[in-house]
Amino acid sequence: MDSPWEEDPQADYAPKADWAKLSNEFTNSGYREGIIAGKESALQEGFDAGFADTGVPIGRELGSMRGVISAIASFLSSKGQAESTSLATARELSYSLAGVRFSDIVPIDHEAEQHAREHLNADDPIGQSEELLQKREMEGLEDMLQRLTASPANRSSQNRPTREDVIRMKEDILALSAPLGLNSIP
Repeated sequence: MDSPWEEDPQADYAPKADWAKLSNEFTNSGYREGIIAGKESALQEGFDAGFADTGVPIGRELGSMRGVISAIASFLSSKGQAESTSLATARELSYSLAGVRFSDIVPIDHEAEQHAREHLNADDPIGQSEELLQKREMEGLEDMLQRLTASPANRSSQNRPTREDVIRMKEDILALSAPLGLNSIP
């Protein structure tokens, strides 16, 4: 006999119908457990890769740029250069960087988008999904950060920044920091 389920159960222990039902329930339960374990493993692996390869490097770079331009603006302001072009540029860069959202500059994950489209539940309105609510909450926090460094000159701008915009801002920060003798952004 290859399987314990193929054994002939004792007649006084359980009828054959119960034995078949029990066998079927264990098979289904094992299948479900296997699916769940596979999903959890793939989910953790995907999170680890996204966190290490995308989230941390982009977040660190953006945070460094925000910190450096804030320090440059503070330094220029403390040196009595309130009317200088450099200080105005630093303040404008600070404002612009405060308006950058992670979702503006992270590479698009086409596979994840396709997967989400395939599994979208018709009963679950897209506007109310947990992931979308979390994203909106994070964007709200990012908007508050932007308002803390609000510049009246750019308040009307409706275009979201792109990765290319952030690269240009980094170049501008490097150009501002060089005359000050700073090696600013890692």
